[in-house]
Amino acid sequence: MSAPSVGVVIPTRDRPELLRRTIAAVRKQDYAGQVRIIVVYDQEEPDWRLATNEEPAVMVLANWRDPGLAGARNTGIMALDTDLVAFCDDDDVWHPEKLSKQVAALKDGLFATCSIEVEFQERVHPRLAGCETVTVDQLARSRMAMLHSSSFLARRTELLKDGAIGPVAEDAPGSQNEDWDLLIRAARVSPIVHVDEPLVRVLWGRTSFYANEYSTKISSLRWMMARHPEIAGCPPGAARVYGQLACWSVAAGDRKNAWRWTKQTVKANWREPRAVIALAALSRVTSVERVLGSLHKRGHGI
Repeated sequence: MSAPSVGVVIPTRDRPELLRRTIAAVRKQDYAGQVRIIVVYDQEEPDWRLATNEEPAVMVLANWRDPGLAGARNTGIMALDTDLVAFCDDDDVWHPEKLSKQVAALKDGLFATCSIEVEFQERVHPRLAGCETVTVDQLARSRMAMLHSSSFLARRTELLKDGAIGPVAEDAPGSQNEDWDLLIRAARVSPIVHVDEPLVRVLWGRTSFYANEYSTKISSLRWMMARHPEIAGCPPGAARVYGQLACWSVAAGDRKNAWRWTKQTVKANWREPRAVIALAALSRVTSVERVLGSLHKRGHGI
């Protein structure tokens, strides 16, 4: 049987040089099946010059759904007719064997991921999951940051129809945590197939358009908690989110809610380290930004 066709959706906004690097890496895949690339421009005029019919073909589109990352991804999914769909952000790079290893592992599965390596200030740190399948319980306990959206591979039909995984959630505030939401929805249908090799290099740091929008971070986390009761029902997972809410609140200057979320964190899991970060920031011993910078150097975040 021939290898399934793969459509690669690359949402982009105002990062032309990084985008070209991303496209080049996708076009260098050693995958035996057909690969099609769709670049979806969000909130800016598309560069139609990137389109090519040379294999693997590149199509250029403008986001015609809700503005933001989620809408751009759904635009790409709906424009494809391939068996599988993969996501790649416009500042990340795939290793040449990424698709071939994931498709081989997917078999009859519905959704696959792989581990990543984080690039920050010219240093590279691998982030592995230590497992071959991922369940809802695991995702409720931890966001599992190594399951980055640039590693996602799914059956296209499952992302389109009701009662299956469904499309990317366009109501996620600022299109943040929409990837975590999609993972949980996928794992509810069937355990996620994971290739525990760092097959994607993720550029870490301040390249995100929402890096300092703390109110958006807070809104998206509260959206996740309301959408997925499994998180609130898992004390370590709830504490992790409460700790993030505390950190982002103090960074936003909202000390009242920062104290409230810190208390919630300790109540759910007194060992949660984000409570310590929030308390240190509230006491002005350090700042959330300084801690975040230190964590990024080791390939981690808050």
